[in-house]
Amino acid sequence: MEDKTSNATGHELSGRYEQLYTMLLDAIPSSVLLIDQNMRIVSANRNFLEKGQRTLANTIGYRLEEVFPTVILDQMDIAKRIRQVIENNQPAKGERMTYRAPGVPIRIYYYSILPFTWQGRVEGAVLLMEDVTEQVRLSEEVRRVERHLGSVVESASDLVLSTDKKGRILTWNAAAERLSGYPAAEALEHDFTNFCTDEDRKDIREIFSRIDTRKYARQMKECPLRTSKGTSIPVSWVFSPLKDSSNQTAGVVVVGRDLTEKQKFEMELHQSQKFAALGVMAGGIAHEIRNPLAICSSSAQFLMEEDGGTPEFRRECAEKIHKGIQRTSAIIENLLKYSHPSTTTQTTLVNLVSLIRETQTLVTYHANILKIEINTSFPQESVMVEGVATLLQQVFMNLFLNAINAMPTGGLMGIDVKMIHSEVRVQVTDTGCGISPREIGKIFDPFYTTSTVGQGTGLGLSLCYSIVKQHRGTIDAESVEGRGSVFTVKLPARFGGGES
Repeated sequence: MEDKTSNATGHELSGRYEQLYTMLLDAIPSSVLLIDQNMRIVSANRNFLEKGQRTLANTIGYRLEEVFPTVILDQMDIAKRIRQVIENNQPAKGERMTYRAPGVPIRIYYYSILPFTWQGRVEGAVLLMEDVTEQVRLSEEVRRVERHLGSVVESASDLVLSTDKKGRILTWNAAAERLSGYPAAEALEHDFTNFCTDEDRKDIREIFSRIDTRKYARQMKECPLRTSKGTSIPVSWVFSPLKDSSNQTAGVVVVGRDLTEKQKFEMELHQSQKFAALGVMAGGIAHEIRNPLAICSSSAQFLMEEDGGTPEFRRECAEKIHKGIQRTSAIIENLLKYSHPSTTTQTTLVNLVSLIRETQTLVTYHANILKIEINTSFPQESVMVEGVATLLQQVFMNLFLNAINAMPTGGLMGIDVKMIHSEVRVQVTDTGCGISPREIGKIFDPFYTTSTVGQGTGLGLSLCYSIVKQHRGTIDAESVEGRGSVFTVKLPARFGGGES
């Protein structure tokens, strides 16, 4: 008698296995079709039904050509390939397929066919279709971006190349080929430093060694590029880390800009500025000398006349000629001093406090006549500087006289000397008319003067600037129009010290 309990259990297990099979099939993220030898669909998972906008009722039991559009079957020859798999019991390699279900955008699938056997006999075939639409689109977008970036890099006028972390060249654009004379085939896999001068190789290697650190994420350096002709081109380089997908430094991107035209422009600009300065100086010289020469010329003409005038008049003309010659000589002398301030004696140790005190005594009488009070502040100890005493005295004599001349109706002049660290600072102040903001930036220019016409050469402050610079110091001015000016000279002290 048949065991009904055992039979029921077998059916139950079969149902469970079928349910498990369906669950597993539906869990697969690819579309799966089971096709029998008659090319009829006997099973389809949920992914296929959803992607194809179909139901089990209009899929199971239907022939392949009733489910897939004829154009797909003809184009891909899927039916023929399924029959070959069943006959040969050999899987078919994957192929790419474009499929569009009704009301669904075009999808791209990667499909393969596997034989389905049961107890050693081929029962049908399994059609696996993996939706790769997004991957393909992403890949195409990546390739499009790569092509775009590639065209940008190749069309760039700057040198653009990439290296590994050690500096071995991986890419070399058209500009690099053109400027260096080395084609990419000869440059690739070579060390970047091979294209640098010997003096710069150490610095470049150091840049590559630290480019991986966050502190030195971006480096800049100017160094020449060695060309295939043995010449060198001035280039400004920028080194930046090349990051991988995990944000780790995988290499270095190097961008170089040819500085040849820039340096040429700067040289031409400098040359034009020199010519402009020469023109200004020539104009200043002509202007300053023209006035006394005109007086001399007119006075000489009077003297050459037959009647000649009275002896007093002739004496007056002679005095004008003499003063004109003196003024012209002074202009020439100052010009020579301005042009060659360093042709004096060798430098010595100079007690600056003593020198300034001595210079002050030379202007005290002039200051007293104009009712100008002089206040001084000197450190008790000596302040030594290295320089030429006569030149330094000329600087402070100019500054003192300028301060006095700025106060024709009286005022207060200050002389303050301080040691600040390893530097001595001398300030000369006045309570005169001051200098306008429009003029303050020009007062150290040659032949620029705020004095009355014929009273100054316009070379005094320019000469001061030249002398102070020769002594490795600085001179600057501050002024408030109507309230006075402050001139500050800073010189390196021979011995350092603190502020007193």
